[in-house]
Parts: sequence; structure tokens; C-alpha cells
Amino acid sequence: MINLFSKSFSTTSPALPKVALLALAVAITGCNSNSTEAKQNQPTTSKTASSSESDAAVVKAIEDNLKASGIEQKILSAVPTSMENIYWVNAEGAPAFYSDKEGRHIILGQILEVGQSQPIEISTELRAKIAKEKLAAVPKDELIIYPAKGATKAVIYSFTDADCPYCTKMHSEMEQLNAEGIEVRYLAWPRSQDSLPKMESIWCSDDPKSAMDKAKKGEPLSSPKCDSPVQSHIELGVSLGVSGTPAVFTESGVQIGGYLPAKDMAAAAIANK
Repeated sequence: MINLFSKSFSTTSPALPKVALLALAVAITGCNSNSTEAKQNQPTTSKTASSSESDAAVVKAIEDNLKASGIEQKILSAVPTSMENIYWVNAEGAPAFYSDKEGRHIILGQILEVGQSQPIEISTELRAKIAKEKLAAVPKDELIIYPAKGATKAVIYSFTDADCPYCTKMHSEMEQLNAEGIEVRYLAWPRSQDSLPKMESIWCSDDPKSAMDKAKKGEPLSSPKCDSPVQSHIELGVSLGVSGTPAVFTESGVQIGGYLPAKDMAAAAIANK
């Protein structure tokens, strides 16, 4: 079977096995996840789904139509949105997308509902619900955790890369984030194949937290090979639509960044926890 989307996958994002729709979100993401302005200008939260139930007939229709076009792809769910006959679709190892009820048209990017005080992205609540469930399912021993100082006011998950300037800037403000009551949980997101060995070295280290600190300072790392969770973190990020670093989510599944200054990040995390 061919991979229809492989040509659009760039070297700025991790290459993965078993991809069929892997490049969907990467190819069409309209904002830079490193940008503070991009997140501040996102549409407001949607009152989206009329049902939380996946439609098995739509799932089968999408899989059958993709297969007819030479793409083997497991579809996990197809949930109706507030737009008639439009479904929010989650696929195994691939970014989410929209489809019509017949499963014949794949729609990439945002669908906005207008007519209210602000445009509303119709998948916002569905995205957050799915992200919350998937992030909560990651074992804690796979995360590199920087706990809050004092009472924990909010928890954030950050897909990070040791070679990413905005990630380094965020990490340099870790003490301030922790002092603001924010617990930071790192997941691996190497932006290129060149970054992959370094990220695996961090997670394979006897002291991953110390290794992360060294990597963020540009210090060399040397760690034995291990069965690291880096690949599974990459696949998780892809499924959540991550296309740049840092990509920061709250425990409620809301993506709040991109890089934000520590006080702004803390305020956003607490407001969306």
C-alpha cells in the first residue's frame, strides 16, 4: 500500500513507522506552535459535539475509502460535530482530521463557526477531551517531572526538544514556573533525526532530569542505549497534532503554548487546568 501523504512530511518533524496520515496536521498547521501570538489569537472554545459516541458506520466508511485509495489506516473514532454531517476523526498513529458522513472527503485544518462574538473552532472541546485522556495514560515513569514548589496549582505537559531554542528558553524559566505552583512534565519530541539520539540519551540516562538540564545547556551527553519511550512520545504528539516545540498542554487537555513567559504560562495553566 502507498503512503499518500509521505511526500509532504518534512525533516523538521520526526519520521515515524507505520504512517498513513502522519503528515496531515504537519502539512496544514496554520500557526507556529512556538509563537505566543499564535496561541493568543486562537478561536474560542466550542460547544461542539451533539454526541460523545463514535459512529461505527462512519469509521468503517473512512477506512474502506482510504483502503480503496491505497492507504491502510486504522480509524479509532468518528464523533459528530456541531456542523451537520461533519465528523471529528481520530486515527491510530496519525493526526486527527474531519470527514463527511460518507467518509469520502478528508478535511484538513480548522473549521470555524461564525456568527457569534468570536469565531469558534468546532473541534476544540473534542481535541481537549482526547488530549486529556491520552496524556493521563502516559506512565509517570516515562515523564521527566519538575514538581511545583509548595502547593501544586496546575500541571502542564510539554513536548520538548533539547535542540529547540524556545524549549531552552522555557527550561531556563523552570524555577520560576515551579515557584508559581506549576508542575512541568516533559515528553520527548525530537524535531529531526539529528535530535533523536540526544533525546534518547536523556531518557536512557540514570538521572534523566540531570541529563535534561545538561542538554538544555548544550552540554554533551553519553548514555547507554535502552528501550526508551521516545518513539511512543513522538506518536502521541503526532496524534495530538503537535507540529513544533515546545507544545504545552494542561491536564484538561487544552493546548496553551508554544513558549510563553513563565508568569503568562502559569496564568494560562491555572486558568485552563
